[in-house]
Amino acid sequence: MNENIIFQIDGGIGKSIIATAVCEAIKKQYPTDNLIVISAYPEVFICNPHIYKCLSHNNLSYFYKDYIENKKVKTFLHNPYLETSHIQQECHLIKTWCEMFGVKYNNEQPKIYLSNREEIYYSNLLQQDKPILAIQTNGGANEQEIKYSWMRDMPNKMAQEIVDAFSTEYNIFHIRRENQFTLQNTISSTGDFRALAVLLKMSSKRLLIDSFAQHTAQALGLNSVVCWVGNNPNVFGYENNINIKANKETKTPELKNSLFTKYNIVGSLTEFPYENESEIFNAEDIINAIIKL
Repeated sequence: MNENIIFQIDGGIGKSIIATAVCEAIKKQYPTDNLIVISAYPEVFICNPHIYKCLSHNNLSYFYKDYIENKKVKTFLHNPYLETSHIQQECHLIKTWCEMFGVKYNNEQPKIYLSNREEIYYSNLLQQDKPILAIQTNGGANEQEIKYSWMRDMPNKMAQEIVDAFSTEYNIFHIRRENQFTLQNTISSTGDFRALAVLLKMSSKRLLIDSFAQHTAQALGLNSVVCWVGNNPNVFGYENNINIKANKETKTPELKNSLFTKYNIVGSLTEFPYENESEIFNAEDIINAIIKL
C-alpha cells in the first residue's frame, strides 16, 4: 500500500518555489508514494511530475477524511527556518529542508514546469522589438507596511540609474505589484505567476533581488545578476548567478528585537546599518555585471 506523504509549505511564494527542489528529492527517496503538497501558492506546482496533488491552505475541506483516515501517512510539516543549520547559515536552505526530513539531498534545484500552450500564449503577448531586461527591485508581502525594505530591496535611486543605463538597448520589464514603486523607462509587469515565468524565460538578461523572481529564474535554468543586502546567497541563492553583496556596513545597527535572524526581512527602521541608501551598493558594479551576464 502506497503512503501519502504530506508536505506543508508555509511562507511566501519564493519559499514554495524553493520547495520544488525538496519535492524532487522526496520523490527520489519515495518513488512509489503519493506526494501531497499544501501551499498558499499551488500555481507553482502546476505540471510538476513529482506532485500527486497540490492543495491550497484555503481549500482543505475533508482533508483528514481524504488523505489521512485509514491510510498510511508520512508527514513533513516542520519549518526549516527554525533548524540549527539554517539559523547558523551552515548550508543552503534546500539542504537543511531535506535533511530535516531525513531525505537525502543530491543538489536538487528548484524547477517550474510550463506547458507549451502557456509559453505560446504568453510569449505572443510579450513579443518585443528589442531584447528584454527583466528586473525585480522590491519584494515582500502585499500587506507589508514599509514598502521599501532596505534589508533586501534595491534602493530606488540606484535602480533608476541602472534602468537608464540600459533603456535604449533593452525593453525593461519591471516585475512588481500594483502597490510597489515604479521606475521610469520600464514596462510594469504585474501579471500572474505563470505569465511572469514566461517573461523571465523570454528575457535576455535579469537583474533581481533575494525574492521570488530569482528562484523562478533558477527554476527555469536561467542565470541572473542578484543583489544581496541582509541575507546570504550561500543560504538562499545559487552559485551560477552573479551574486552582488552589499558593501560593508558603515553604522552599528540596533539589534534589540533580533531573534533567530540578524535583521527583520521587512527592513526595520532601527536596524539600518548604513548612514544612507547610497552606501549599500555601487551602481557601476551592477551595470558591469549585467553587461557580463
